[in-house]
Amino acid sequence: MTLTIASSFLPQDDPEAALTFYRDLLGFEVRLDVGYENLRWLTVGPPGQPDTAIVLTPPAVDPAITEDERRVITEMMAKGTYGGILLASDDLEKTFDALQAADADIVQEPIDQPYGIRDCAVRDPAGNLIRIQQRQQ
Repeated sequence: MTLTIASSFLPQDDPEAALTFYRDLLGFEVRLDVGYENLRWLTVGPPGQPDTAIVLTPPAVDPAITEDERRVITEMMAKGTYGGILLASDDLEKTFDALQAADADIVQEPIDQPYGIRDCAVRDPAGNLIRIQQRQQ
């Protein structure tokens, strides 16, 4: 039995800002762009990796979520503590420089971590924490 990661979900509250970040800045491909009743789901993924994607979904759209839960999710997104993902780059400095030049919300500049990874951190337009690590050569 083989398992792979097909998709991860991150909330987004501004589809155009999400496209600018993930497509235009990070260089991801748009795989799906689906609208329904004034809501929009975007599926993006890295070129050359057609089986791996991030689904950028409107927050708290599950009908089973209560109004209190929806409020908490909205508050956590505003603080940047709701969603996150770890990406890898073959050139962390170049990736970071591009993010910084685009005025991305920088959380942490590139640093050598004590556990052997060099990484940085930014927030996407919805506040999701995006950590980017240097691929090991």
